[in-house]
Amino acid sequence: MLKKSFVQAALTAATIATFLASGTENASAHHGWSEYNNEQTLNLTGEIQNVNYDNPHTTIEVKTDDNKVWQAVLAPPARLQRRGLPEGSLQVGQRVKLVGYPHRTDTNEMRAERIIIGKQTVELR
Repeated sequence: MLKKSFVQAALTAATIATFLASGTENASAHHGWSEYNNEQTLNLTGEIQNVNYDNPHTTIEVKTDDNKVWQAVLAPPARLQRRGLPEGSLQVGQRVKLVGYPHRTDTNEMRAERIIIGKQTVELR
């Protein structure tokens, strides 16, 4: 009986540890919005080079007309879905316009507040 209780306790502890560890990747990948300078607005136009439709935030890589490559942090996938940008709607090669804020230290990253694809404008926040 004591052996069975020990095994159950060990399995419970292992399950809890696995559950807690599974959330650390997303938590560490998510950064605060204070890392972006919301007093300086960026307006970028370019071609999507890469799409990562994943939690905690969808990201796209955009090459602007002056050949600078930007990493744009968008909304979470569920919000994009609700606002009319389901997975697969952002395509490599697509031209987009982005409005948002530059990262304070990473000169090639922005937090996008709005994305415009053709005639479709999507507010991300």
